[in-house]
Amino acid sequence: MEPISETLKRVVNAPAFSERYEKMKIEILENRGVQEFLAANPEVVNKSMVDRGLGKLYEYTSQNHDCNNCENVANCHNMMKGYVPKLTINRGLIELDYSRCLQKTIEDERREVSAMISSMHMPKDVMEARLSTVIYDHNTRVNLGNHASAFMEEVKATGKVPSKGFYIYGEFGVGKSYVLGAMANELAEQRIKTVLVYVPEFLREMKHAIQDQSLQEKVDYVKKAPVLMLDDLGAESLSTWTRDEILGTVLHYRMAENLPTFITSNFSYEGLEDHLTLTGKGELELVKAARIMERIRTTTIPIKLSGKNRRDG
Repeated sequence: MEPISETLKRVVNAPAFSERYEKMKIEILENRGVQEFLAANPEVVNKSMVDRGLGKLYEYTSQNHDCNNCENVANCHNMMKGYVPKLTINRGLIELDYSRCLQKTIEDERREVSAMISSMHMPKDVMEARLSTVIYDHNTRVNLGNHASAFMEEVKATGKVPSKGFYIYGEFGVGKSYVLGAMANELAEQRIKTVLVYVPEFLREMKHAIQDQSLQEKVDYVKKAPVLMLDDLGAESLSTWTRDEILGTVLHYRMAENLPTFITSNFSYEGLEDHLTLTGKGELELVKAARIMERIRTTTIPIKLSGKNRRDG
């Protein structure tokens, strides 16, 4: 049997192979990126280095170097999806460095922004909201828009979140929850983490959390959020326990730590206080309700939102 080294030598020296090799080499060296690399390193690169690095040069020319025709990283045809090769010289050898392409950078940033928002039972359209898509067709909506813009300008100017959030109240369907989602997305772009909570479902979940022993973990997660948004406060069926041990605990912690809280409700401050006085037992507990309202007043700015019911189409 012929030794493998002799077989390779015979194949390499065959006229057809040599012809294909030379043709491929010419195509590689005529590549614009390769030409620019050679022109930028005339004093370093020589023929011997090119011959030894032909494999790396071929690897470079066989891949895309921009994202003009790439819809997403999943469809990337490069050896490392989402990365583009760059020719370099390392210890006298031609090598390749890989860096993130523009498309992967965009997708990674989107994921990072999405990771800044945690949602508990919030609808998809709210989570996709932006302040630029809020319809400002009522004076109260313009007023809210001005407050939101001023809030974000302060965040961008100082790098810090103001300690007071908004208490947005108004009728059903006027877009209160949507504004919360828009604010959360604006904050996410500044890499500020927000937790959005649909209050009625959250309080129901807390009752079940007692059984699986996850209550304290979930309460801590909500109360310690850098920015907390409580949606539809006042729509829940209250018990003394959910009011005092859950809402009261969360709001007290945030007031003590100067953490911003945003709240939406169908009630004004006064209406919410009346709601908080009644528990499932039908008892009037004015002092406990007043204590929670003190925490809400301390941590929020009341803003009324009016306009047509967006849910009516």
